[in-house]
Amino acid sequence: MTERRKDAKGRVLKENETQRPDGTYSYRWRTSDGKRHAVYGRDLNELREKEQAVLKDKSDGIRTDAQNTTLNDIYDMWEQLKKGLKENTFQSYRYMYEQFVRNDIGQLKIGNFKRSDIRRYYNRLLDERCLKIATIDNIHTVLHQVLDLAVEDGYLRNNVSDNALKELKQARNLFTEKRKALTVKEQDIFTDFLHSCPMYQHWYPIFAVMLGTGLRVGEVTGLRWEDVDFENNVISVNHTLVYFNHSKGGCYFGINTPKTRAGERTVPMIESVKEAILQEKEYQEQVGIKCMAQVDGYTDFIFVNRFGHLQHQGTLNKALRRIIRDCNQEILDKAKENEIVVLLPRFSCHTLRHTFTTRLCESGINIKVIQSVLGHADISTTLDIYADVTKDLKKAEMQTFDDFMSKKKDT
Repeated sequence: MTERRKDAKGRVLKENETQRPDGTYSYRWRTSDGKRHAVYGRDLNELREKEQAVLKDKSDGIRTDAQNTTLNDIYDMWEQLKKGLKENTFQSYRYMYEQFVRNDIGQLKIGNFKRSDIRRYYNRLLDERCLKIATIDNIHTVLHQVLDLAVEDGYLRNNVSDNALKELKQARNLFTEKRKALTVKEQDIFTDFLHSCPMYQHWYPIFAVMLGTGLRVGEVTGLRWEDVDFENNVISVNHTLVYFNHSKGGCYFGINTPKTRAGERTVPMIESVKEAILQEKEYQEQVGIKCMAQVDGYTDFIFVNRFGHLQHQGTLNKALRRIIRDCNQEILDKAKENEIVVLLPRFSCHTLRHTFTTRLCESGINIKVIQSVLGHADISTTLDIYADVTKDLKKAEMQTFDDFMSKKKDT
């Protein structure tokens, strides 16, 4: 019978355990691919704790090479395997990872990943790099998907980033406010100013179309003259214009299918929208503007700049900031002393889509019609907006009732 090996203290060593010449211990094993692996401990107790972790990993189907695989390795695999994303979404994910993750926690070994690592990382992004919570939200979106792949391929037992962003928001009270629509008064101030101010009149058509159709920015900037049916008063939404702005690939436009299958739709053209589009046509004819752009075989776009080039979200939002600034200044200049005035809040192009939705809800339009017009794939998205609007309407109506009852009591 073979005598079992012992360490210097006479303790029997298990199979594959060895005491090294310097007094430390090692445990070695082979994986199914024939590769040798080892863990080490300063004493036998430490070694056997690591040994148990190895055996548990093997029992749970966790890959042995997880100890040598970094998060960056998993991301590179995810990047090769990820399909079905629109190009602009994929490029956004890639940018977030390369910019914020690769040279940070991306270098950590995936097998050692803990929930606390993710928490520390998000806190570091917030406190040291001073990122906005919306940016961290975008980083979390891609990071969570990469860690999901690590779980699926046996590198991790569970996704250690689950609920990490939610916990950060709760701990820091960073829940973002829901996007607010313009009030009827604010909307009127905005459109009246565009009508009356010579400097900004040329911006009226595109913003009026957004307010009267709820089109997404890429949908309205991608509109072509052939997409507008003046006879039947409908607009066909069948593609979206995407603007890519990446350090490596440069800046360029592309054409995508709508955001979702429900995004391909026809939108009724109300009178104000029809007038705005015809106003744009007349303006371009007067000043001699012609569309010079051609993107993926698409041309003859409606909303172009004075050089005939395409518009994009960044340009439109910058224009809005100038319009809001000058509109509010004009209001303040005309206001009498101590007069209470209504000023425009800071808002973006997407606020105009939300404003359109709010006006539909306020007017009592059927919820399924609203969903169809907006191109929402999920009715819950429409219902969330509807719930917010009706909640505000209830408050206003109850205040009217309260005022009525107060007056009645006084008489």
